[in-house]
Amino acid sequence: MSENERVWIARDYLKCSGCRRCEIVCSLSHEGKIWPEASRIRVFMLIPGVEVPHLCVQCHDYPCLKVCPTKALSINKQTEAVIVDKEACVACGKCIDACPGKIPYIHPTENYALICDLCSGRPKCVEACAAGRWNALEIIKKSDTHTFKLYAKTPEIITRDIASQIYGKKWRETV
Repeated sequence: MSENERVWIARDYLKCSGCRRCEIVCSLSHEGKIWPEASRIRVFMLIPGVEVPHLCVQCHDYPCLKVCPTKALSINKQTEAVIVDKEACVACGKCIDACPGKIPYIHPTENYALICDLCSGRPKCVEACAAGRWNALEIIKKSDTHTFKLYAKTPEIITRDIASQIYGKKWRETV
C-alpha cells in the first residue's frame, strides 16, 4: 500500500477485542505520546462484549465539510480523507452535529476538531490491528469503478446492531 492512495477502512465489529492498540498507535502517530483521548479512532464498549471502533468513514458527500463556517475542513485529493486545518478551526462543533455518526470531536486540550486523516493512505490503526492478529480493521482500496455511498453511524446504533447479532433479539433482557 503506497502513501497517498485512496483507501477506506473497513470495520468488522465482531472481530474487535477492545485491546485499543488502534487508539494507542493513532495518538502516538499524531500526538507523539500515548493519549487515547486525542486519538482519531475511539473504541467504545457501551455493553459488555461489544467493542466498537469508531472513526471517520469519509461519507460520499462529506456533510461535515459543508457546514464548517471557517472552511477549516478540506479533502486530501490523493486519499480523500478529511483534513483539519488546526489554525482555521474554531472548535464550534458544527462538523460534529452534521456528521451522521457524530465522529469528529474536539481535541482535549486544543481548540480544533479531530477527524481521521487516514495517515496519508497508510493507516497506523489498521497496521496495529493486523499485528495483534485481530483484523477488525482492514484497508480497502477505493476505485473509480466501484463507488459506495457510506454514512457514519453513532456508537449507540452500531452497538445495538452488533448486540442483536451476538445476543439475539432479546439482548436488552440479557445484558
